[in-house]
Amino acid sequence: MTISVIQPLESYRLIQYATPIPCYICDSDNTFDSEYCSHCQAPMALAHQANSQKIAPKMIAVIGPSGAGKTVYLGMLMDMLSRLTGNMQVYARGAFSITLQQTVVGALSRGEFPHKTPNEPERWNWVHCQIRRKNDKQPLELIMPDMAGEAVIEEVDRPHTYRVVRKFLEKCESALVLIDAVRLRNGDRDQDFFAMKLLSSLSELDADAKRGRSKRRVALLLTKADQCEECFDNPSEFAKKHAAGLWLQCQERFSNYKFFACSVAGSCAACDAFAEGQIRVPLRIEPRGVTNPFEWLIGNN
Repeated sequence: MTISVIQPLESYRLIQYATPIPCYICDSDNTFDSEYCSHCQAPMALAHQANSQKIAPKMIAVIGPSGAGKTVYLGMLMDMLSRLTGNMQVYARGAFSITLQQTVVGALSRGEFPHKTPNEPERWNWVHCQIRRKNDKQPLELIMPDMAGEAVIEEVDRPHTYRVVRKFLEKCESALVLIDAVRLRNGDRDQDFFAMKLLSSLSELDADAKRGRSKRRVALLLTKADQCEECFDNPSEFAKKHAAGLWLQCQERFSNYKFFACSVAGSCAACDAFAEGQIRVPLRIEPRGVTNPFEWLIGNN
């Protein structure tokens, strides 16, 4: 005997799939329930957040070689900005925007640095925040991803390897380039070469046809400056002395750039870890110069 069952048709659900949702980074069409863009693997939460408001978010690229401290810097920056109560308040947009801050602060509180950012774009942490300032008529929306250094340089060397990197660099209005000051001082030319590659790629994306210079604002941040105090005295002179190629390229290719120095850990020590060899651990956390480059970047927005 066959048992009859009434099954309601829910074909109305197909209507949701008929209207594509464009990715906010690469503009590729996706279905409404996609978690990541099928083309560039950027989180679709960014598109949903952008569609729910009238203010279009702007983008700031935080880039640098592996080990320069991008994850620690961006996480500490968001933690410090989220605690401001004066003329500027910063609010996270979406729960995913708090993950990086939570990861970095949690690791530092345990006396360790966070793990290296993986190369897979779907595993990156993205920050979408709203900035409200006293004299501004409307708030400022910003998107800042923690992109892996290996992925960025791979895209620079071999275009279209990481689509999300290319599309983000094309759309970003300003950039924070992090450089390991300790390695520069010790004669590690890879830091200089990496930064020059990044700046060359950035300048070619929006160079002025007449002047040949990029109008994009670029803050060059010398990290781990607690281990070389001369960085804080004059960051530009430090770069000119230890990274002459980078310093000259900034003068030649960018109209609006500035060197900064910062540190997060006030003191570090080396210890032996099982299966990892010798690693560096923070002994105390003393942020210094963390917010200055960010405030400079958004100063004229």
